[in-house]
Amino acid sequence: MNDEPGRWQTFGERAIYASPWVRLGQVDVGLPDGGRYWHHVVRLPPVVMMVLLDEANRVLLLWRHRFIQDRWGWELPGGLVDEGEEPAQAAVRELAEETGYRARTVQPLIAFQPRSGTVESQHFIFAGREPERLGDPTEVNEFSRLEWVPLASAPGLIDSGEMWDAGTQLALLRQLLITAGPGQ
Repeated sequence: MNDEPGRWQTFGERAIYASPWVRLGQVDVGLPDGGRYWHHVVRLPPVVMMVLLDEANRVLLLWRHRFIQDRWGWELPGGLVDEGEEPAQAAVRELAEETGYRARTVQPLIAFQPRSGTVESQHFIFAGREPERLGDPTEVNEFSRLEWVPLASAPGLIDSGEMWDAGTQLALLRQLLITAGPGQ
């Protein structure tokens, strides 16, 4: 695989800016046609999200405001993976912090990179079942309200613009495919 035509080569990287939440760099890349240039790269820590489903196939969603886009929308609970933490542990922790719930069963749902050409940002999504209420959320700045929403309503929420976060959309559409079963 490393010798396939079309492979880009890297010769080094230099940092432009770095913080615990984002690193901006330039990578010295060699193109398949022999060209070479400095390509901007954004590197973000790994992210997790949790699709928590109850016995009625409803998903627990957060109604959140995102200041960057100055927009409200439905999202899944989630956040960053801490240093030394496994993604599944982070998803369980974030779920409890943001919602006051835990899932008795947790399994991987999907993993993805949202902008693979310029951004390194691994996203891990988990599906949880058998929700158990632990208490009030400890993260009070994360959302306006949380609601159990029928999983089947996800496409309508996407169409209406009420669910515009890409990770939430991908996770719920993936869960709908699994729920529908093979051949659907």
